[in-house]
Amino acid sequence: MSGEAKPPGARDAKGRETREKLLDGALRTLVEHGIAGASARSVAAAAGVNQALVFYHFGSVDELLAAACRRGAEQRVARHRDRLRAVTSLSELLAFGRAMHDEERDAGHVAVLAQLLAGAQTHPRLAPATAAGLDLWIEEIERVLRRVLAGTPLGGVTDPAGLARAVAASFVGLELYEGVDPEGAETALAALEQLGALLAAVEELNPVARRAVAYTLRRSGGRGR
Repeated sequence: MSGEAKPPGARDAKGRETREKLLDGALRTLVEHGIAGASARSVAAAAGVNQALVFYHFGSVDELLAAACRRGAEQRVARHRDRLRAVTSLSELLAFGRAMHDEERDAGHVAVLAQLLAGAQTHPRLAPATAAGLDLWIEEIERVLRRVLAGTPLGGVTDPAGLARAVAASFVGLELYEGVDPEGAETALAALEQLGALLAAVEELNPVARRAVAYTLRRSGGRGR
C-alpha cells in the first residue's frame, strides 16, 4: 500500500506545503546569512527539505528569492493595512512609520529588505520583485496621503504619487542608515515628525491665512516647474 501513488489533491497539497517551507526558508536565510549566503543548500536546510526541490519548484535560487520577496511584502503590507487605513493626518502617518520601523527592525524584516536591495544590484532577477514589493507599500501610503492632504493647503500643490515614493524611499533609506548610524537615523526621523507638526500648525490657521499659504505654495510650485 505504501507504494501506491498519492491522489492528485494530496500531491498538490504536499507541493504547496513544500513551496511555503522554501519561501519561509529563503527569508530566514536572508536574515541569518545575507544574500551572499543564500544558496540552494542553505535555503533547503532552513526549510528542512531536499535542495533539489528548490529547482523543482522555482527553477533557480534567484527565482525563489524573488518569490520570497513578493510574498514577504504582501504579508507585511497585509499586517499593517488596517492601521494605515485608520490614519487621519500626516502626523499620524509619520508616527505610524516610526512604530512600524521599530517593529519591522526587531522582526528582522529590515535586514531582509537591505539584503534584497543589495542583491538587486548584482542579481537582475531580484530587481523587479524588490520594486514590486516596495510598490505595495507605496500604493498604501499614496491612499493615505490623498485622504489626509485633501482640503489642506498642500492638497492642491503636491503630487501624492510622487510624495508616497519619497516617503517610502525615506524610510527605506533610514532603515539602512540606522545600521551604521543609529543616532543619525533617529535625528532624521525626528525631523520628519517636525514636518507633520508643521502641517498640523498650518491646519489650525484661520481660513484666510490658510488660503494665503496655499496661494504661496502654488506660486512657488509654478516657479519650480
